[in-house]
Amino acid sequence: MKEDSIQSIEYEIALLVRLITAYSPRLGMLDRSEYMLLSVLENTSPLSINGLAEHLMLNLSTASRQIAALESKKYIKRSPDIKNGRISLVEITSGGLEILHKVQKARSEFYSEVLQDWSQDELESLEANLTRLNFDFRKWGK
Repeated sequence: MKEDSIQSIEYEIALLVRLITAYSPRLGMLDRSEYMLLSVLENTSPLSINGLAEHLMLNLSTASRQIAALESKKYIKRSPDIKNGRISLVEITSGGLEILHKVQKARSEFYSEVLQDWSQDELESLEANLTRLNFDFRKWGK
């Protein structure tokens, strides 16, 4: 019985990721990785490239490529770390904040529409379970 639930959960998560990916172009001008990077930087800027990669569980080369793409769009800027000039710190720009807030608004409206028939208790339960699931994924990966 538990194995059936695990298989169903695995499938439903895979389907959810697929559906969100399919609808993402309607939700703004940022892809998933850009959205995540800018969201982290909004709350923890400036941050080293290594710190950003670690936070998002990316390898350094992937993080560097994604940072370069955001830098070319002027959504972030790099500057040397005052304490260690060999380290670059990454910071979100005003343009990055502007596009992030537009996409956050579009995503919030999308989720509000999709979840409009859910009760407050159901929403709070979903929030708690998603938070726990993400925590457990991170814990498992360490």
